[in-house]
Amino acid sequence: MKSVHKAPPFDPELGATLVALGDLITPTLTADMIEGMRQSFVATPIEDLLAGRPVEHFERTIPGPVGAPDLIVSIFRRIDHEPGGPGIFHIHGGGMVMGDRFLGADWLIEWVELLDAVAVSVEYRLAPENPDPAPVEDCYAGLEWVVANAAELGIDPGRLIVAGASAGGGLAAGVALLSRDRGGPELAGQLLIYPMLDDRNDTISSRQIDGIGVWDRTSNDTGWDALLGGRRKTEDVSIYAAPARAEDLSNLPPTFIDVASAEVFRDEDIAYASTIWACGGDAELHVWPGGFHGFDIFFPQAALSVMAREARTQWLRRILDA
Repeated sequence: MKSVHKAPPFDPELGATLVALGDLITPTLTADMIEGMRQSFVATPIEDLLAGRPVEHFERTIPGPVGAPDLIVSIFRRIDHEPGGPGIFHIHGGGMVMGDRFLGADWLIEWVELLDAVAVSVEYRLAPENPDPAPVEDCYAGLEWVVANAAELGIDPGRLIVAGASAGGGLAAGVALLSRDRGGPELAGQLLIYPMLDDRNDTISSRQIDGIGVWDRTSNDTGWDALLGGRRKTEDVSIYAAPARAEDLSNLPPTFIDVASAEVFRDEDIAYASTIWACGGDAELHVWPGGFHGFDIFFPQAALSVMAREARTQWLRRILDA
């Protein structure tokens, strides 16, 4: 094994804030901690995020994959929404083992306001209780429902993208591959925010981020073990579960990928963008210097977080013509 240099330093503003939080944020998640993390996870109530904003929220129960339970989706739409606008199908993060459809709702609501987009966020089943392919098949079923009900939702199906962060980014990439290979909905783009793509966890960055940040290599092992069990790191892992396994990334929609320089996913995300380019595709890649995993979620007011969010919004404006 090659020697591994230490990780790049954190951005001074982000690093100082992370230090100030001390033990409130742990870099390492092990299997025995999953249930406790689910119980202790506290997000801003959706009512608080919507308060005073011209955005409505409603829920629908939709069919899951064949033979699987129904799914719940949350829909966010401007009160004065004009039918035929852009659509964002959103998949939340949480390492495949935690989180819900409201994780990431703050930026979804922002895009709804700015772009007059309709956002649909799916509540997919979590591992380890529901291993692969349950999560990605749930998400694909949600995408198919959005397209089938686009007129009712007020979405132009030709201006629909899939988006997700972390595990949600990995699932979004898997959904885009499924849609390509099954002849499914034609997406206008895929927005992959520091996506979790590679079950092998053997890149330089995955070894550098060990015991630091908010999601280290042990946490990554925990998430992938929960999703894949004994199939992990074998030839039995599908490209839809771990999109980094795909050698052919041609015929995918325009892709936005961003990742932080001081996080586990750095090298696999850069490699994913490079493979898209090598296959003749269109990708926009940003590597945020000194960021750690989820930096913009934990500290959205930090200067680097503001830049990252603005870059995503500008890409959405271009792709969705909004």
